[in-house]
Amino acid sequence: MRNVKLVSRRQILAVAGGTAGAALLAGCKMDSRGEPVPSAASGGGERAPSRERSVERVVTAQRTTDGAGVRLNRALGGGALSMLDPFLLLDEFQSDDPNDYIAGFPDHPHRGFETVTYMIEGAMEHKDSVGNRGRLVAGSAQWMTAGHGIVHSEMPKQERGLMWGFQLWVNLPRARKLIKPRYQDIAPGLIPEKTIEGARTRVVAGDAFGMTGPVSGIDVEPLFLDVTVTKGVRFTTPLPPRHNAFVFVTDGAVRLGDPSASASGSSGGAREVRRGQLAVLARDGDRLTATCDAQSGRMLVLAGRPLNEPVARRGPFVMSTDDELRQAYEDYRTGRLTDLSGG
Repeated sequence: MRNVKLVSRRQILAVAGGTAGAALLAGCKMDSRGEPVPSAASGGGERAPSRERSVERVVTAQRTTDGAGVRLNRALGGGALSMLDPFLLLDEFQSDDPNDYIAGFPDHPHRGFETVTYMIEGAMEHKDSVGNRGRLVAGSAQWMTAGHGIVHSEMPKQERGLMWGFQLWVNLPRARKLIKPRYQDIAPGLIPEKTIEGARTRVVAGDAFGMTGPVSGIDVEPLFLDVTVTKGVRFTTPLPPRHNAFVFVTDGAVRLGDPSASASGSSGGAREVRRGQLAVLARDGDRLTATCDAQSGRMLVLAGRPLNEPVARRGPFVMSTDDELRQAYEDYRTGRLTDLSGG
């Protein structure tokens, strides 16, 4: 089911009023995750059965380079899968060879979308034209809304050792592509984490299992989970039913989908997805189940509300039309990209 923001007794009574509000409160039960379950007493009838999201397509990340020569695995945003509205790109950088990452990502511009950096190991430093500066360490996240325009750099803060992280690009609605840039720097300790059904789960954005991710105010209402599933564990998470969603396996392998359907030979059964593969989930359904046959599997679970708008993208800019793209390049050339004085 779609996650529901819980409200206090006072808020319910204020909205429903008097005895009607008390009746509503009395008829509201909570499930094991702390989510409201409608009952016959509350007028909600029986709880609608949830439906499993099946794997629609699996894409293997492709090797490429970006920045000043950083070696990457591109799972989204390449030839195999150009985008999954509202998600535009997913890159993984993972290497213990400094030659693969030391050159980093020197100053470069963005307009019209958001960049998300999530670190598993290593350290990077972010600087931008707005005056923000932050150190990204293992377990941290950064959600940067480029909006009207920003020039920033992301440079390694280590000369040896494992550097492992991800960059995700998320589109902005056309009406908000030129908003003021915004920067959310999330330290590791601010990302809630608990073991759910035997699976270690971190919530970077969205609501899950009674936890709310620290990233807020994002137009596409994202869900961003980092989940580790061990052998023999069956992990199930609700997904917003109208969101596009995908899973990227960062380590080991997981089976996505209902394992009982696989055992019975039914269609839509579980499908194994391995390290470095991205699984696009079908739009139909409101939950995802993951199991693991190997020792363990780790995955990023992403969901976002599709914008259903035209996309024009080239290089560091994502707009809605080719004319807007040309204007972005002209504004960057003339210094107007980061000038907010005109509104």
